[in-house]
Amino acid sequence: MVELISEYLQPQILLVGFAAIAAFATVLTVALPALDRDRVQGRMKVMATERDKMRARRLAELAAQEGKGKLRTQPKGFMQQVVQQLNMQKLLESQDLRQKLRMAGMRGEAPVVAFIFFRMTLPIVLFAAAIFYLFVLKIADIPPIFKLAAAIGAGYLGFLLPGIFVSNLIQKRQQSIKEAFPDALDLLLICVQAGMSTEAAFAKVAKEISSQSIALAEEMSLTTAELSYLPERRQAYENLGMRTGVPGVKAVATSLIQAERYGTPVSQALRVMAKENREMRMAEAEKKAAALPPKLTVPMIVFFLPVLFIVILGPAAIQVMNM
Repeated sequence: MVELISEYLQPQILLVGFAAIAAFATVLTVALPALDRDRVQGRMKVMATERDKMRARRLAELAAQEGKGKLRTQPKGFMQQVVQQLNMQKLLESQDLRQKLRMAGMRGEAPVVAFIFFRMTLPIVLFAAAIFYLFVLKIADIPPIFKLAAAIGAGYLGFLLPGIFVSNLIQKRQQSIKEAFPDALDLLLICVQAGMSTEAAFAKVAKEISSQSIALAEEMSLTTAELSYLPERRQAYENLGMRTGVPGVKAVATSLIQAERYGTPVSQALRVMAKENREMRMAEAEKKAAALPPKLTVPMIVFFLPVLFIVILGPAAIQVMNM
């Protein structure tokens, strides 16, 4: 054993071994960069694949919702034929009309056709009904000029009714979004701080907030889809602000655009905007509470004070009448 070890420790053998190790290290140093794969490109391909999967998944969900009639509906044949034959869509349709319908939660071509149809037919129907009621049935005994003015007023009311209906829908929808948006921002902040991407955070919050506000859940679902397929993320945030028309949502969209443009942390912007929206909601609640006493004055005078006077003065009045 000692002889074997001494044989291998000879200078010639050690020199050959060191030369072999050096040659192997040289070859490895030269060939390793060529054999190393581009990890950045691999990661980019993985991210692109995941993005395509998320896009396909969101588009499939939106298509399913459209099939159920939740997001978009196709125009009915009769309304479409009437509007096309009279060529009223080119005269009454505008970008402002489409924007109002989107704010009311009506998307697609069907709400536009229905709005134009009712705005076109309701004045005629109400005018004819007023003429029949006032001139044929002769219910009211008033001069003909006042009857004609009342019929024209009924026709003008029919022209305004579709706009009033859409405005009421917009107010109800915005109120629902205002009430649920601070909670949605808190959930969005938690998701972003947990390491989720913006698209995944919006999708998660859309599912969680649907029990509180269906309108806000729909808007966030649409934003998730737009973040997946629009060429610029800024456009998706701008569309969210325009579709809702709520100042708080527009401010958050602007903050997200600035965060993406200047590279500031999204969580920091969301934290600030969540605090501001909670304060805005509290200020609105305090405003309503402060306006409650003046509103209760007239009902108390009309309904409470007469009953109080009857209870207090009623026995005295009965005694006086018995005397």
